[in-house]
Amino acid sequence: MGSFSIWHWLIVLAIVVVVFGTKKLRNVGSDVGGAVKSFKDAMKEGEQGKVEGTGTGQTIEGEIKEKSKV
Repeated sequence: MGSFSIWHWLIVLAIVVVVFGTKKLRNVGSDVGGAVKSFKDAMKEGEQGKVEGTGTGQTIEGEIKEKSKV
């Protein structure tokens, strides 16, 4: 099937704008953006719960004396 050139994508974009209109596309874009934002917020809350909930982590300190050559 091959790859599409920029002209193919511009024609597809023009057809989508004619069919749906710019107002509806703007609303869809804002809805998708809001969904992504709430998903990211939920992921951050989940990570904070994991970090606060475990509490059994250890820190190992040390120095590297010499790099090994591989």
